[in-house]
Amino acid sequence: MLSIIQAAGWPIWPLIACSVLGMALIFERFLALKTARVAPPKLLDEAITVSSKALPTPDVVNQLAQNSALGEVLASGLRALNSNPQCSETDLRAAMEGTGRAVAHRLEKYLSALATIASAAPLLGLLGTVIGMIEIFGSQAGGGGVGQAMGGGNPAQLAHGISIALYNTAFGLIVAIPSLIFWRYFRARVDAYLLTLELASEQFVRHILRLRKAK
Repeated sequence: MLSIIQAAGWPIWPLIACSVLGMALIFERFLALKTARVAPPKLLDEAITVSSKALPTPDVVNQLAQNSALGEVLASGLRALNSNPQCSETDLRAAMEGTGRAVAHRLEKYLSALATIASAAPLLGLLGTVIGMIEIFGSQAGGGGVGQAMGGGNPAQLAHGISIALYNTAFGLIVAIPSLIFWRYFRARVDAYLLTLELASEQFVRHILRLRKAK
């Protein structure tokens, strides 16, 4: 691997930096987008059960908010009711929607960076290819004569230029393809989570409104 990096020349170093950064972002998103940290399956039912008779205490609401992203959204509605038991449905929805937007921004964190790596890596590989081709033509035209430009160039320098071109092109694709795949995977996962949060929030709001009418 070290010999390949040395043969590829300096243009491969930005690609190596992109590959390290991309791997770090992928690993971080896998941890951050776990279902247990975003939308635990039974959390909504538990929140409805806890608030079915009376509003939970602030300590219970804080525990709910620290549970997951979904818990944070649900807790914002309970906090709005604790601060103002007579708040309107509009205010209640506004409080939960505001928290939901903050949660959505957090879920989408680093996805744009991963998409940038997926887009930039092929261009960096192309840059290395162009630099390699420049070295190739430079070695072929080194003597200045037409006959030397046609076939009398330095073979070692010619091979070095070709290696730079091919190594950078291949490495750019090696970095870009997994980054694009994981970006699409995380994008789809975030969209599914956001839909889950929206539906759960709507169900929780209806539950709270029914509870207030019953009282």
